[in-house]
Formats: sequence, structure tokens, C-alpha cells
Amino acid sequence: MKFKEISGMSVQDLQEKLGELYKDLMKDNAQIATGTLPKNPGKIKMTKKTIAKIKQVLAAKEVPAKA
Repeated sequence: MKFKEISGMSVQDLQEKLGELYKDLMKDNAQIATGTLPKNPGKIKMTKKTIAKIKQVLAAKEVPAKA
């Protein structure tokens, strides 16, 4: 996902998407641990980057709410 798409989402949507991404990452890591190769090896890297982007946007949206 692109940063513009993520920043346009609401906090609740971001939290739901974050949960989905963590589940996907856990599935992919389990595949690797069992010895099977994932269909798309680059997906893990992109998932991690998207999680980081979502966390960054969530942190930025919560700072003004606390102040």
C-alpha cells in the first residue's frame, strides 16, 4: 500500500488492516519455518514495510489527539 492510501484511512480501519497484516506475516513465517517456500518471497518484505507505515501513521494521528 502507498503512504497516501494509508494516511487517508481512519484509525479503526488502520487497526483492522494492521491485524490482517500481522496474521498474513505469521502465516508466511510459519511456511518458512516448516520448510516450504512461499509463493511470493517478496511479500514478506512488503508486509513488514506496510506494517511500519501503518504504525507511523497511527502514531502521528494519536499525538495531536493527546495534546
